[in-house]
Amino acid sequence: MKAKLIFEWRIDYEDGGIVEMVIWKVPVPVPPTLHGLKYSLFYGYPGKRLVGYDNERGKGDHRHILDTEYKYIFLSVEVLMKDFWNDVRKMRGGK
Repeated sequence: MKAKLIFEWRIDYEDGGIVEMVIWKVPVPVPPTLHGLKYSLFYGYPGKRLVGYDNERGKGDHRHILDTEYKYIFLSVEVLMKDFWNDVRKMRGGK
């Protein structure tokens, strides 16, 4: 089985801000994760990430707020999206 795209979405804000979200179902979990998804959620401007959630081999699930990286505990896609959008709203001043 190949990786299967299950979600892809992009928003371009009038102020130049960008949201890009991609989630893949992968045949083998990305170590050290166990959930079988590969994801990348981005909010920022061209060349500048302000909020990011992703998982990568060796690091597992984590999030980026400005220039700091934090461990992230993945519970479900629904919780992931909620957490991401909460951080985006905060970064956009509650908008």
